[in-house]
Amino acid sequence: MPAPDAPFITLPIARALTEAPEAAAARLAPRLAAQAPATDEEGGFPTTEFQWLRAAGLLAAPLAQVQGGADLMQPAHTLALLRTLKHIGRGNLAVGRVYEGHANALLLLQLHGQPAQIDRWAADARAGHLFGVWNTEAQDGVQLEPLPNGRYRLRGSKTFGSGAGHLTRPLITGKLPDGGWQMFILPTDEQPTTLDTSFWRPLGMRATASFRVDLTGAEIGPDDLLGLPGAYYQQPGFSGGAIRFAAVQLGAAEAVFDETRRFLRDSGRTDDPYQRMRLGELAVLVESGNLWLRGAADHAARSAAATDAEATVAYANLTRTAIEDICLKVLQLAERCVGARGLLRPEPFERLHRDLTHYLRQPAPDASVADAGRFVLSQPAPASSLWQHD
Repeated sequence: MPAPDAPFITLPIARALTEAPEAAAARLAPRLAAQAPATDEEGGFPTTEFQWLRAAGLLAAPLAQVQGGADLMQPAHTLALLRTLKHIGRGNLAVGRVYEGHANALLLLQLHGQPAQIDRWAADARAGHLFGVWNTEAQDGVQLEPLPNGRYRLRGSKTFGSGAGHLTRPLITGKLPDGGWQMFILPTDEQPTTLDTSFWRPLGMRATASFRVDLTGAEIGPDDLLGLPGAYYQQPGFSGGAIRFAAVQLGAAEAVFDETRRFLRDSGRTDDPYQRMRLGELAVLVESGNLWLRGAADHAARSAAATDAEATVAYANLTRTAIEDICLKVLQLAERCVGARGLLRPEPFERLHRDLTHYLRQPAPDASVADAGRFVLSQPAPASSLWQHD
């Protein structure tokens, strides 16, 4: 099916941030949570919720201040970024997933774009265009076929294209004739794409609209190409970004904690000693996740001269592994707290459980922790100074 009209491109210039991104996201989280059941269906998308984020200035927040943003992607602001992502994930994990992709795309274009490109795409973000990253593909992956004057015709598809039909500026990777892996940003409001909505029949995260997207027939010019071939996989940016989706996941774990406590209070079960024990364990888990985010932010905030890229990747892998384990344990304890009755709709646990379980299935979890193990085995430093916490 053809891509539906995107809802962002006809809106006026996005409102500037009047409060810190973290505060804006925290303020929106309860509203996002209340709205979440309305879009929890296959083919759904949180269009209204992204209008709220846009009105709050959060779509432009990942841009540099000179571009009308809040410098949210600067290393010194990593903790604010992670907390912003966490609050959005606490409100609605599907919104958090798409927003994290939007922030990732804005980071990449600011890192690898030419000044004129950055100006153009930053203006698009301020105008309300939604960005994202489409990298995953199957056997029919995207090929860039050369045309005259430095242009390319696209052939092939991407899978798990989150926000398909709603992203108007997806950052996409494709293969050049010489085998190089090239980033480009496709204006999908101007170029043809075909969506296979039958691809997305998920356990959870229904509202992310992560369809298969056929780009065959679309054309791009040299001004649409981003960075040099292979730049997408440069470290520590590629693997180090895992701390961002881990922050979104932790937000959902906090939502499970909050709903569990509310359910027990409403049902008059707070005096049960076993429930108190479980809530104590849940509190330990959630706070542990927050400490991991702080550690990841501290590590990312150090100057490039003081931080080894390999160490940054290893710490990011540890963070995503720890938070995955935290989230799984939170879900298990919450199930025991609320029992079968708490897992019935309209209680939010059923949706939260599906969404978080699905989103935790990020690629290559075993390889990530094994790579962290390889790094620490190669280091002569004692455990107390492996990560330079001092």
